[in-house]
Amino acid sequence: MDSRTQIVKEVEDELPQARATIASLRTQLDGILGSTTWRALGPLRRLMGKLPRWLKQPLRQALRLAYRGGRFLMSNGRKAAVAIKVLQPPRDPYDRWVEFDTLTDLDRAQINRHILQLDSKPLISVIMPVYETPEWVLREAIASVCNQLYPNWELCIADDASKAPHVEQVLRESAEADPRIKWIRRETNGHISAASNSALALASGEFIALMDHDDVLAPHALYEIAVALNKDPSYDLIYTDEDKIDADGRRCLPYFKTDWNIDLLLAHNMVSHFGVYRRSLVEQVGGFRLGYEGSQDYDLALRCADATTPNRIYHLPAVLYHWRREYGLASFSEGKLAECTAAALRAITDHLERCNEVGVVRPHPIVPQWSRVIRPIPYPVPLVSIIIPTRDRADLLKMCVDGLLHRTDYPAIEILIIDHESALPETATLLKNLKKDTRVRVLPYAGNFNYSAINNMAAADARGSILALLNNDVDVINPDWLREMVALATLDGVGAVGAKLLYPNNRVQHGGVVLGVGGVANHLNHLMHRGEIGYYGRNVLTSVVSAVTGACLVVRKSVFDEVGGFNSKDLPVTFNDVDFCLRIREAGYRNVWTPHAELYHHASASRGAEDTPEKAARFKSEVNYMLKRWTNDLAHDPFYNDNLSIDINCCFQLAFPSRRHKPWQDYMV
Repeated sequence: MDSRTQIVKEVEDELPQARATIASLRTQLDGILGSTTWRALGPLRRLMGKLPRWLKQPLRQALRLAYRGGRFLMSNGRKAAVAIKVLQPPRDPYDRWVEFDTLTDLDRAQINRHILQLDSKPLISVIMPVYETPEWVLREAIASVCNQLYPNWELCIADDASKAPHVEQVLRESAEADPRIKWIRRETNGHISAASNSALALASGEFIALMDHDDVLAPHALYEIAVALNKDPSYDLIYTDEDKIDADGRRCLPYFKTDWNIDLLLAHNMVSHFGVYRRSLVEQVGGFRLGYEGSQDYDLALRCADATTPNRIYHLPAVLYHWRREYGLASFSEGKLAECTAAALRAITDHLERCNEVGVVRPHPIVPQWSRVIRPIPYPVPLVSIIIPTRDRADLLKMCVDGLLHRTDYPAIEILIIDHESALPETATLLKNLKKDTRVRVLPYAGNFNYSAINNMAAADARGSILALLNNDVDVINPDWLREMVALATLDGVGAVGAKLLYPNNRVQHGGVVLGVGGVANHLNHLMHRGEIGYYGRNVLTSVVSAVTGACLVVRKSVFDEVGGFNSKDLPVTFNDVDFCLRIREAGYRNVWTPHAELYHHASASRGAEDTPEKAARFKSEVNYMLKRWTNDLAHDPFYNDNLSIDINCCFQLAFPSRRHKPWQDYMV
């Protein structure tokens, strides 16, 4: 049993006890939350969210004492201790991360020094539509702009005919206090798209930044935008990471995004906040469109992206925007989710039409407020050459080929079985029987095992315009898996396409490849349950990734040949698929992983373990090659995030410290 299989077995053995513990804790927590004491202390908990941090700890201690002296002491001491522990769960790691992310006095001084040295200080117009905003929320939103360390901004506010008198009063007072604030009151309520256009009409900056009326900017948000524009003045669209502010005023739920990722964007609005656009581009595409309310910024991002090029879109990996949630006033998207989702589907459909792409846009089957684009395979249907290296293990090969011939609904395939010196009679019998099907060919391969050379040899003999590399221990789950992968692989600009590979217990074996994790690379979503959403949908949403595993990889033969196939000299066994995908990316293509093609993978069941000195030396040589050839790529995966951990098996967990270099740290005071 290899180490990975052992880990899976240990996790499976512990799951029943873990589930029982969780169920017990949930039952106790439900009792606490339903208690009269908990409800009675609700106002005090809400008050704590508005208090300074130094006051919160004493109040929390008072709450504990109140619970100990009340409901919990009616039971025995052990139950009381359990209840208190449930009430005070372990500290959220993001609380600690926020402490590192909060600017110190030294940070502010360094930022101010850097601002003085910027070659360009573009005017940034912050666009804010306002409607019936609670006074304290509106004041905090405006204050977060006024408190920006970068001074060259203007705040353009359009009040969408609010009835509450305090809205006009706050806007008037704010404009009188700071001449950089412009505002207008609309005569009639036109909803968020019309109000955003009214605010846009006030803007005179070269760039506009979108902000909701109830959210908060980090004090260095506009400074970071200005630094990015000094680095590359050609940027048309800049977007950043974001988090939420809960009812207690606590930062939570960060979204550390990927760099430009068109396939993920077609699943949900990953640009969102904080989005900064070249004003001339926004005006060129017609501003905000009426009828797309609730997804108007999603629609704008798609239209602007279509009107520019990916190299002029920049992701800034810093949390610069804080969404306020559950403070008493529901946002449009929270109150009218169905309308927002319908508008998003229309925006994506419009994008496909603009790009001359064919596809049907549907609500995502697991998360309906997100989307799935179902693309057709080309006509005439391209022949797919499925390449399967094998050595004995007739049981696995039979399972694999049976799934291809009888449980895959793709109409045009040929199967190339590359037989690497199989010796068992049952394998010879199986191969003889398989060759009776005209779709199957068997090619012999002799010599030391060299995965790269085997696939290169088969690719040279393939008749199809599409290659599908497949391990012999892979089994089909859904019959349309190959349709899904071919539909993506034949899109302009797409290189390799990977599938969602599962262990037989429905845990994820492969969800794409992330660079740098564990040293060279590792699989995303490893051991996650098949149906789990994952980090902001990364286990269920189609996404651009740096690489995919060769255990199930579909690519056009023309792309395979263009990059020279696999590296059989330096990478005969491991990391050859990662290297292949990186060379595809280097050639200008994007690699895509889809969760909508699912197969079981028995995890190299037919290959021996790395258990000899010769194999260990070969593996070390392959690691060294990857570290030397792809040094910069392994240090930064654009489809992960530098604020996330690269410790092995820690995908999508916070990095302590962040690997992101803060631009002001080079400017010592």
